[in-house]
Amino acid sequence: MSDARMLSVLSSLSHVARQLDVPHSCRPSANGNCVKLDMNENPFPLPAIVKERAMAALERHHLYPENDNITLREAAACAYGFSPDQVIAGNGSSELLGLIYKAFLAPGDTVAMLSPGFSFNRKLAMLQDAHFLEIGWIENNSLPINRLLCGRAGIAKFIVLANPNNPTGTFVPIADIERLVAQSDRLIVLDEAYVDFAPDSGLRLVNRYPNLLLLRTFSKSYGVAGVRVGFGFGHPELVGRLRAMQSLFSMNVISQAVGLSILAHRDAYAENHRHIVRERERVARALSAHRFAVLPSEANFVLARVPPGHDGAWWQTALQERNVLVAFFPEEGLENCIRISIGTKAQMEAFLSAVSDVSISQT
Repeated sequence: MSDARMLSVLSSLSHVARQLDVPHSCRPSANGNCVKLDMNENPFPLPAIVKERAMAALERHHLYPENDNITLREAAACAYGFSPDQVIAGNGSSELLGLIYKAFLAPGDTVAMLSPGFSFNRKLAMLQDAHFLEIGWIENNSLPINRLLCGRAGIAKFIVLANPNNPTGTFVPIADIERLVAQSDRLIVLDEAYVDFAPDSGLRLVNRYPNLLLLRTFSKSYGVAGVRVGFGFGHPELVGRLRAMQSLFSMNVISQAVGLSILAHRDAYAENHRHIVRERERVARALSAHRFAVLPSEANFVLARVPPGHDGAWWQTALQERNVLVAFFPEEGLENCIRISIGTKAQMEAFLSAVSDVSISQT
C-alpha cells in the first residue's frame, strides 16, 4: 500500500485510535532459568483433577463452547451463594472490567480510582475517551470516602476499588467498603482479584447494595492465568446488561471446563494459599533485614521501597542480571519501589539470595 493510501486509511481512524501508540513487539526473556516474580502469577501446578478436566475438554475442540457460559455461571452461583442471573463469567476479570467501561462511559465522562492502582484501568478509560481521575490514599492507607464521593470525583460515573490493592497489597476493612457503597448512589466496582490471600471478602455486600459489582479472577489464587477465568457478581439487572454486551463465545471450552472443576475442588488449593501467605510474611521480614521498607500486604505479592542509593529501576535490572524478574513502576511515588510476586520456597530463596548478592556488591 502506498504511503498516500496508508495516510488516507489512518485519517479515518477514530479520535481514540489515533491516540494509541503501536505496541512494540517483544518476546519474553529467552532465559528459561529465570525466576519469574513480576506478574503475580501462582507458581503451583494444577491439581490432577483440574488438569484432567482441561485435557478432556480438548476432545471437544471441534465444537463451539457454550454461549453465555450458563453452566459455569450456575456453578459459580452455587459456590458463592447467588442466583445464576447475578453472575457473569468471562475471559478473565479483565474482560469484565472492559465491559463495565463500555457500558457506563461515553466520551468526556469520568471514572475514579484509588491511586496507585491497577494501571490497566487507565487504558480502559482512554479507549472510551473518558477522563480517568486518580484519588490518592490518605494517611495509614485508609479509604478516602469523602474524596471518592465529593469534589472532582463527585461526577464520576463509577468508582473502581481493588481490595487488596495492586500494586500496594493494601487491604481495606470490609466495613469501610460498606460505608462507601451505602453512601453512594453510583456504581462501585470492587475488584477482589487477590482476596483469597486476605482476611475477609465483600461478597456478603452484593445482596445488600444494588450499586455494588464485585469481580473475581482465578488467575492469582487458582493458578490459571493462562486459561482466563473470571466472574462478576451483582444485581441481576446490571449483570444482565453486561452479559448482553459480551462477545459471542467469550470463553473457550478449556476455560469453561477448568472453571467448573476449580469451583468443585476449591479445597484442593487451601495449602497453596497458606504457603503463599507464610512466604509473603517470611520474605517481608527478610527484605526488611536488607533495609527495604515493605508495605503490609494481604495479596500474593509485596511492594518494597528499595534501600537508599538506587531507584526501583536499578534494582529491577540488578536482579534481572541475576536471573530474577520483579516488577517496577515508573509512576510518581513508585519510582523507588519494586513489586515481588510470592512463588515457591525455592523461588523465594533464589530471590533473597540475589538480593543479598546485590546488597553485598554495594558495600
